[in-house]
Amino acid sequence: MVDERIEARVGAALLERGWTVSAAESCTGGLVMHRLTNIAGSSAYVQGGVVVYSYQSKESLLNVRSDTLLTHGAVSEETAVEMALGVLNLFKTDVAVSITGIAGPGGGLPDKPVGLTYLAVATKDGIFRIVRHVWDGDREAVKAASAECALELLLDAAQRG
Repeated sequence: MVDERIEARVGAALLERGWTVSAAESCTGGLVMHRLTNIAGSSAYVQGGVVVYSYQSKESLLNVRSDTLLTHGAVSEETAVEMALGVLNLFKTDVAVSITGIAGPGGGLPDKPVGLTYLAVATKDGIFRIVRHVWDGDREAVKAASAECALELLLDAAQRG
């Protein structure tokens, strides 16, 4: 029986390419890595991940520039890009995904509402894709939708590279 869960499909695509993966997660709190490592044999392609909630952790672990955080904020396309490149470099992987957003219920602003999420995928060739979403629902729904999107982006990158 073939496992059709997206995390299994991501794993199969990574194995087929001989790629490794890493993740930098903020609002998802490790949910992407949780789902990837739920697949038996995932140690063949999962190198590691980090949950970086604070400005300090984004800067010290992923080399996100303080200027980026101060100018654009933690929830921005620019920060997502630097997070993806930072975690790719940290774990020396072939592909990496980053997620940063506002899961709610508080923390939203007029220009950055609850549910706003930026995701970026990086490969050794640079940034593969950046997406912006404003998810509906409560905190768990925003986290789940963001993690699902991250896995879809990883699958696309692994299939098309």
